[in-house]
Amino acid sequence: MSHQKTDGSDVGPDVPPAGPASGGPLDLGLLRTFLAVHRARSLTTAARVLGISQPTVTAQVRALEQQLGRQLFERLPRGVAPTTVADELAGEVAGPLDALAAVADRGRPGVEAPPEPVHLGGPAEMISARALPALAPLTEQGVLLRFTTGLAEDLLEGLHAGRFDLVLSAVRPRGRSLISVPLMDEEFVLVAAPAWARRIGPLACDDPSPLLGVPLVAYAEDLPILRRYWRHVFRTRLSARPAVVVPDLRGVLAAVAAGGGVTVLPRYLCEGALTSGALVPLVTPEDPPINTGFLVERAGALPRAPVSAVRERLLRAARSW
Repeated sequence: MSHQKTDGSDVGPDVPPAGPASGGPLDLGLLRTFLAVHRARSLTTAARVLGISQPTVTAQVRALEQQLGRQLFERLPRGVAPTTVADELAGEVAGPLDALAAVADRGRPGVEAPPEPVHLGGPAEMISARALPALAPLTEQGVLLRFTTGLAEDLLEGLHAGRFDLVLSAVRPRGRSLISVPLMDEEFVLVAAPAWARRIGPLACDDPSPLLGVPLVAYAEDLPILRRYWRHVFRTRLSARPAVVVPDLRGVLAAVAAGGGVTVLPRYLCEGALTSGALVPLVTPEDPPINTGFLVERAGALPRAPVSAVRERLLRAARSW
C-alpha cells in the first residue's frame, strides 16, 4: 500500500519488506481486522465496524502484511482494493472467524444467537432406555440435545459447575445449590437365563444357599447392586468375586441372557427379556429393593425454553415409567 493518504489515512508502503514471511502463528486480532477491511474495502468503514481507530486499523493491516511478507491491499482514490493474496486469505479465514464472532456475540442485545443445545447427564442405561425415546421427538421442534453418561457423583459435580442443564441421578443431591424432583422408581429383579434357573431350582427369600457357586455378572468389581439385593432380600452379606464385570447394565443383561450366570437388574431394563422368556426371575420378594431416580437442575439457573421443554417432557413421560 502507498505512503499517500487514501481513505483518510496513511496506509503504509506499497510492498512489504522483501523476504520470506516471519513465521509463527498469525494473530487472530490482525486477521479479524484484515477481514473487516477486505469486506468494507475501506479502512474508515472497517474501523467503525470494529469500534477502533483508523490508525489502529492501518497499523494492524501493515503488521499482518509484514508478517506474511505479502501485499494485501492496493490504494484507490476512495478506499482500498484487495490483492489476489488477500482474496485467498479471506476465503480461508472468513468461515472460522464468523463462527467465532457468533459465539462471542452470544447474548449481546439485538444479536440473534444460534440455538444452544440442552446438555444432559445420566446413567447410560437410563438415558438409552428412558430419556432418549422420550426426548427424541423434540428434535422436530429444533431442540438440540447433548448427552453425557457417567457416575452420579461426577455428573452432579458437573451440573453444579455448569457443564449440564439437567442430570438424571440415582442419588439425591444434598444442599441448596441443586434442586431435585423424583422422576422414577427402579425395582430390582434377580434374574438368570432359563437354563441357569433350572439348575438353581426353587429359591426362597430366607435361603440363598442354592446360589452358592453360581457365576455372578456385575456392573462393578465390588458388586454394588448385587450386595444391596442380598442385604435387602436375603438379609445376609454377599461375599463373592464376580465372574463377569461390565460397566454397563445393558452389557450385564446381554451376558446373563447368553448364560453367563446370575445378576440383579432394574425391571425397566429387563422387562422385555422377562416377557420374551430370555430371562426369568429367580425369586419374587414381597418387598423388592427400589431405588428412586431424580431429575436435578441448578437452583437459580437462567430459564431457557429448550431446557423447560426437556424438563416437562421427561416429567410427563415418567408418569408411565
